[in-house]
Amino acid sequence: MLPFHTQTSDDHSITLNASLELHRFTLEPFEARRFANLCGQFDEHLRLIEERLGLEIRNRGNQFEMLGSADKTQAAETLLRKLYRETKATELSPDLVHLYLQESGVEELVNPSNLTQVTLRTKKGVIKPRGANQQRYVKAILDNDINFGIGPAGTGKTYLAVACAVDALEREQVRRILLVRPAVEAGEKLGFLPGDLAQKIDPYLRPLYDALYEMLGFEYVAKLIEKQVIEIAPLAYMRGRTLNNAFVILDEAQNTTPEQMKMFLTRLGEGSRMAV
Repeated sequence: MLPFHTQTSDDHSITLNASLELHRFTLEPFEARRFANLCGQFDEHLRLIEERLGLEIRNRGNQFEMLGSADKTQAAETLLRKLYRETKATELSPDLVHLYLQESGVEELVNPSNLTQVTLRTKKGVIKPRGANQQRYVKAILDNDINFGIGPAGTGKTYLAVACAVDALEREQVRRILLVRPAVEAGEKLGFLPGDLAQKIDPYLRPLYDALYEMLGFEYVAKLIEKQVIEIAPLAYMRGRTLNNAFVILDEAQNTTPEQMKMFLTRLGEGSRMAV
């Protein structure tokens, strides 16, 4: 590939860094609506990819030119092709482009991670975090007593916290798992729920249950709940408790009040770990 040249006013050509290459490709089929969706308002999606990968993207219609190192331009092409396929049925947004950048792992080309690969063992198999951020998140949970996971929906915060809890239980690092969540509906008031305490709080803890069932199986989870190895506790009922040798997960913590959060964080006892 020839080095990229730019022309100056006095007709001298400037050769850019020899490691940079000009990479061209075409996206088919051409549909104006889908390309507008791909590029975003004022090309904000392309600018986001440029900023995160440290390259330059230019396009005219469905013809693209990218200036950067060969591995980055190839990764960016793969990402754009994947995003273009999504435009057929999905309205792209900067948040969605960000998630695709994270999931594809192309950011590792810019900031190579020195973290060793972390794996979590569960009864149903081994779970490996995807991408550098998930690796850092899991490693932080394994290395620290209190951890806060902040991020958009669908980035694996709850799932990986449950995986860490199951892994710690399987390795006998803790004796029980506590699942805690504030009882706040998602915009709808459903009234009073029937049943005992566990049945009343069950609907709010369904995402945690789904992860547990996937990692341990339905029957084993039911057995652990019966033995109170896995305990479901509404946040409102945590006052006065001291939690020893437990892995505590507080899900949807953005719905708590400052007073509830202070109360919850002071429940941690000896040999316990907390993921918020």
